[in-house]
Amino acid sequence: MKRLVRLAVFALFIIAAAVFCNKQEGVDEQTYRASIDRWHKERVARLTKPEGWLSLAGLYWLKEGENTFGFGRGHDIEFPGENGQAQLGSFLLHEGKVSVILSPQAQVLVDSQFVLQSELKDDLQGRPTRMERGRYLWYVIKRGERFGIRLKDRQNPKIKQFKGIKRFPVDLKWRIKARFVPYDSVRMVMVPTVLGTQAPSRSPGELEFTMDGRTFRLQALADSPNEPLFIIFSDETNGRETYGAGRFLETEAVNQKGETIIDFNKAYNPPCAFTEYATCPLPPAQNHLPVRIPAGEMTYEDGH
Repeated sequence: MKRLVRLAVFALFIIAAAVFCNKQEGVDEQTYRASIDRWHKERVARLTKPEGWLSLAGLYWLKEGENTFGFGRGHDIEFPGENGQAQLGSFLLHEGKVSVILSPQAQVLVDSQFVLQSELKDDLQGRPTRMERGRYLWYVIKRGERFGIRLKDRQNPKIKQFKGIKRFPVDLKWRIKARFVPYDSVRMVMVPTVLGTQAPSRSPGELEFTMDGRTFRLQALADSPNEPLFIIFSDETNGRETYGAGRFLETEAVNQKGETIIDFNKAYNPPCAFTEYATCPLPPAQNHLPVRIPAGEMTYEDGH
């Protein structure tokens, strides 16, 4: 009998210890779970909005000189979606600048105005010049030395066909305090991309954290630690339970103590998990975690 009592007391101690650990400095688990659910709901809303990532319908790289474009066949750039053929005009790429000449019958809005000719800003110059016709929207993107046309379809069937993203169960274990380790100054680092290129990005330093008794570091991207930090990471779930090319994560700005929270329950799939027309960055080699991180978004099952 005494042995049973001792075992019962020990079991209660273990349960109490687990509850204490899950509190994580006063974090209420039920409130926390609700906050993660809200975050994910907002994330899905952004993904499925008419001009979200699921609206991407094409990506066309420009050659130097003239690039004719329109709906149907017979153009250098063939937009999908409309019956018959419609010549819209030409993109002109010359010495790193892109302009457009439109057919009078094109009925294309350029930044909400009907014009026949215009120079075009790309997405690395701030807000790109938007061209629209009906449900379709397109603009210039620049990746390395290449210029392309990104096409969006506000009524893309992929939006209606979206069935949600599976997630690992929310667990406070994956909400981890991290210490910011600054570089001597903000570094310009080269981040690999799915295009086989490297994109320059700013990094103010690294985030160091301990997990299951082991210490890890992740390189963070941002202009300074005083703003939200962006992390591209990979782990041992990639290619099996999660997207093969890694996942994204954002943290709050570093506080006055030099700390922030890495919350892997908010790890999310890059746009390339949903569309072949995205040009995603990849995790730098140092951001591979040699452990499983069963938290956040799982593989998108309806992906390409």
